[in-house]
Amino acid sequence: MAKDDKEAVNTGAQRKDRPWLFRTYSGHSSAKASNELYKTNLARGQTGLSVAFDLPTQTGYDSDHILARGEVGKVGVPICHLGDMRTLFDGIPLEKMNTSMTINATSAWLLALYVAVAEEQGADVSALQGTVQNDIIKEYLSRGTYIFPPTPSMRLITDVVSYTYREMPKWNPTNVCSYHLQEAGATPVQELSFALATAIAVLDAVKESGQISAEDFPSATGRISFFVNAGIRFITEMCKMRAFVDLWDEILRDRYGVKDEKFRRFRYGVQVNSLGLTEQQPENNVYRILLEMLAVVLSKKARARAVQLPAWNEALGLPRPWDQQWSLRLQQIVAYETDLLEFGDIFEGSVEIDRKVEELKAAAREELRLIEEMGGAVAAVDTGYLKESLVNSNTARVQSVIAGDLPVIGVNKFTESAPSPLTQEADGGIMTVDTAAEAEQIERLRDWRAGRDDAAVNKALEALTRAAKEGQNIMPPSIAAAKAGVTTGEWSEALRHVYGEYRAPTGVGTAVSNAENDILEPAREKVALAAQKLGRPLKVLVGKPGLDGHSNGAEQIAVAARDSGMQVVYEGIRLTPEQIVTAAKAGTVDLVGLSILSGSHVPLAREVCEKLKAAGLGDVPVVVGGIIPAEDADTLKKAGVSAIYTPKDFDMAGIVIDMVDMIMKYEDVA
Repeated sequence: MAKDDKEAVNTGAQRKDRPWLFRTYSGHSSAKASNELYKTNLARGQTGLSVAFDLPTQTGYDSDHILARGEVGKVGVPICHLGDMRTLFDGIPLEKMNTSMTINATSAWLLALYVAVAEEQGADVSALQGTVQNDIIKEYLSRGTYIFPPTPSMRLITDVVSYTYREMPKWNPTNVCSYHLQEAGATPVQELSFALATAIAVLDAVKESGQISAEDFPSATGRISFFVNAGIRFITEMCKMRAFVDLWDEILRDRYGVKDEKFRRFRYGVQVNSLGLTEQQPENNVYRILLEMLAVVLSKKARARAVQLPAWNEALGLPRPWDQQWSLRLQQIVAYETDLLEFGDIFEGSVEIDRKVEELKAAAREELRLIEEMGGAVAAVDTGYLKESLVNSNTARVQSVIAGDLPVIGVNKFTESAPSPLTQEADGGIMTVDTAAEAEQIERLRDWRAGRDDAAVNKALEALTRAAKEGQNIMPPSIAAAKAGVTTGEWSEALRHVYGEYRAPTGVGTAVSNAENDILEPAREKVALAAQKLGRPLKVLVGKPGLDGHSNGAEQIAVAARDSGMQVVYEGIRLTPEQIVTAAKAGTVDLVGLSILSGSHVPLAREVCEKLKAAGLGDVPVVVGGIIPAEDADTLKKAGVSAIYTPKDFDMAGIVIDMVDMIMKYEDVA
């Protein structure tokens, strides 16, 4: 017996595999506040950073842009320029850190800022380790933080892949993201096939660009990583991950001729399901998070390289540092206290597991074949096929919860509960961003502009624009622009002028009708009776003001209202209050519904109500849906909002009936 093995037997200790990276997805208010949070989390045993950016940063706007109003620092940290990025990582040696940045449309820019700060710190850029998500296709389908049309967006992805391959060989240049697909309703088969189709589109684009030689291409494929979701059905989810491993290996071997098995490894990070967390009985979410994590750590063959867990209270609002620590401790207990990492793959040879994996692989291959016949993932975005598929799947899931066919404890089963002591504290169990944070960020931005060399900024923007027009790699001029003092909004605006902007298909207009579903029958009867009384159809506008791109709720309300017999105006995401009011007036709607999940519901809803009144539409009822604390609900009602819906309000028929009652009340014919 080897010496190490004898010592392990004598001490009772076993040699363990190295644990995955422990991350916490975080960032809020300001670069300074986020820096303090990062240092706190690292001191508590976090082994990698995962940066959450605010919506203006993600969508290429400076903090003082009209669309940024109410959104600054709400769902992440605002980064407008090199000074902000410098503050964000102050005292954190980037050469020793593994940093994940959840950024897509502006990923080239945020990476440029990161490189510039690393160079200021004296770091060897070639030694930097980390990831930019840099997956724009799923933004068109689920999260909504896209800017440019698909073709130039794919080019930006290609530029980042090619640049990092040459200059930052330890960096993951794209994190093909199926996480948000599941949040938008994707089934396991859709998550597999849509993500793999995206990865194929990226590799095809890289190959066609000619920026990486044929000889180097196989090793470049080895830098492609994935970011996945894991839901509560953890056995199926674990099988999904094993299917991912097999299918990716198959694609790289057969489609691209990659011979080295090392390059064909499926490398992925994960955040377990967040939108599946419940507002009702939120303490149950702790168990959901643990079970979902098991899906991505139990199987050694398909174990995650990095894990970040949501906090128990994310259906209520922003988590506090203690809440994030609780999720971090969960990871640490599984990794260090259990014997999980002492064993090989405990599912190898399981007949049941193998059967499910093969079933998922076969269905995913068929879906991939259909997408390929359409011309690939980008073409399937343009036609609306992928988005419509997700809307349909999410509609089926929501209806299953409403009908009770899909049990959710505390929501449609075992709903009786004692009050949760976790939410009884003065802060309601959540963190609230200081309302002064936005004004302070704007003041810092204005100071930055006033103190920089305008000539250098203009020269850098000219070089950036020229590179975009001439098809040069965008990274070198972006890094130069970062060092010159260019802002996030200026970088994005320069590329908007070259590439244009894009409005993705909503997936609602041609979604499969629910006409045969009994769940909506009471709503249909109510709508029909009201239309008869009014002598015309009822018409509602569903709008998403601000920059929040999580459109699931808006889509489901729009579909339910449409299939209950209402006429629906839904123009997708990222609208100003002025645009919503203009659409309401032009469409002569009977009710305006707003969906806001970014925490900016108070200023945006208040502004919509004020502008409706100014436009002579003060009698049109306004309803708001989102993650809205009770105290904010009172504020909204005082501002003129008629009703408020939160994640606990999942009965679509009931919401439609409420809308009819509000319309008829204002029409004085109830």
